[in-house]
Amino acid sequence: MIFKTAKIVAFRTWGLMLTIIGMGLMVLGTAGIVFWGQAGKVVAAIGLVIGLIAMMGSLGIYFWAGMLSTSVKQIECPECHKPTKMLGKTDRCMFCRTMLTTDIQQANITDDELEELQKHQDGQSAPEAAAPHH
Repeated sequence: MIFKTAKIVAFRTWGLMLTIIGMGLMVLGTAGIVFWGQAGKVVAAIGLVIGLIAMMGSLGIYFWAGMLSTSVKQIECPECHKPTKMLGKTDRCMFCRTMLTTDIQQANITDDELEELQKHQDGQSAPEAAAPHH
């Protein structure tokens, strides 16, 4: 995890970024009319269309994160004792960012060791899938 945050929070962050980018493109596109007059209408149209697409992407991401949020298990964080939502086998607390896991084998490893283990498993999983099992 690059930003070391909970997975659902990361989805919502991407949705927010798309919203801001979409609105910014719409405003800048419309400002093209002010700066370039008639020629700015083309810039405005392009900015509005691309901004609308970004806003629709944001809507999709927020909808997806909301649907995930309703179906994921809610646990109590052992560090801050607040209820947090956990997506997958490993996730982070939404409040204190403590690494959480439901896998007993990963329960006593540090964050760095867990990331190395996941990278190693990702590299090993592709060749295993291609090999036939007898």
